[in-house]
Amino acid sequence: MRKPMVAGNWKMNGSLALVAQVGEALSDLDAPDVDVIVCPPFPYVGPLRRTLPDTSPVGVGGQDVSAQDSGAFTGEVAGSMLAEMGCSHVVVGHSERRALHGETDALIAEKVQAALRAGLTPIVCVGETLEERDADRTEAVLGAQVDAILALGAFVVEKLVIAYEPVWAIGTGRTAAPEQAQAVHQFIRARVAAALGDDVAQNLVLLYGGSVKPANAAELFACEDVDGGLIGGAALDPAAFLDIVAAART
Repeated sequence: MRKPMVAGNWKMNGSLALVAQVGEALSDLDAPDVDVIVCPPFPYVGPLRRTLPDTSPVGVGGQDVSAQDSGAFTGEVAGSMLAEMGCSHVVVGHSERRALHGETDALIAEKVQAALRAGLTPIVCVGETLEERDADRTEAVLGAQVDAILALGAFVVEKLVIAYEPVWAIGTGRTAAPEQAQAVHQFIRARVAAALGDDVAQNLVLLYGGSVKPANAAELFACEDVDGGLIGGAALDPAAFLDIVAAART
């Protein structure tokens, strides 16, 4: 039985005031049937972890990780550093990293391995652009992105989460219809099953990301192969984020 997950990605937003608000809102969260993760910008990882009670089930994650473990890589953050600051998860391969920083499928696979070496759970993002969807290339694009991770083997894939984020629905207010989201998640799960077996596929948590809000979360999460969400803008609103967590419990 896959456990639902709701992970908030603040992107380059937030403040110490927001850290305090979110920490207070989540401090008494009682949702043992949902994995709840918050991924703030790097400077706020430590403050958020310290704001949450030591017994809090809420996890803190990074938004990226270096493929290197240490060294002369100015501006990079190692997985061991995130772990030392209390992170349990890290987002890898977000579409903004792919588009704005030229991250390739091969580099993302290296980052997945670096995250696992540090004991972090990678949340690996995949997704197609509007142009690729309109050209009927969704499965081809996603297949290549997913295959780069599947090539690492079942031992790796069993330890990660995959988030489907259609690029055309990120921050645009547009959301994939539930049937669209389900079709893609079903495709990804079938791809994993074909490569690594049905047991790995059925245990793999698949998230949907792309303008998820309290108003549409329950409908999206009700899809058979959608196990929760990677939440962007709504994660900056503690009340909205808690509503989405509640939707994952129904």
